[in-house]
Amino acid sequence: LAISIGTSHGAYKFKPEQCTRDPKTGKLVPPPLAFDVLHAIEQKLPGFPIVLHGSSSVPQDEVDTINAHGGKLPDAVGIPEEQLREASRSAVCKINIDSDSRLAMTAAIRKYFDEHPEHFDPRQYLKPARENMKKMYMHKIVDVLGSNDKL
Repeated sequence: LAISIGTSHGAYKFKPEQCTRDPKTGKLVPPPLAFDVLHAIEQKLPGFPIVLHGSSSVPQDEVDTINAHGGKLPDAVGIPEEQLREASRSAVCKINIDSDSRLAMTAAIRKYFDEHPEHFDPRQYLKPARENMKKMYMHKIVDVLGSNDKL
């Protein structure tokens, strides 16, 4: 069952007016997910598998890298990782994070082209892009979703 508790597809999950701004960094702080809705569904459908679509955390380090190397992703913000951790401990058994993968790949490619403008061979720029995606997925699997060693 795919439920709506505040997630949304893409790198702009929330409009700026839905968020607050961190006074130190100026970055958007998203509203919390509606865990009360999740828990109510868990009680009404015990053991029923739940999916969260649009749950990328939109890693700010990747957004910063993209922006530093010619990208324009102002106010891109996602679901905080601690909320994804909480969701993964519930009946949620699938958390979709594709935008994080795209951001990791784009950040590595933009950085590579900025540092090596003479290169054009995809084998050159896709290698660091794949490595960056792998690093992001390992972090999510182990540190955020807790799904390592669960096959």
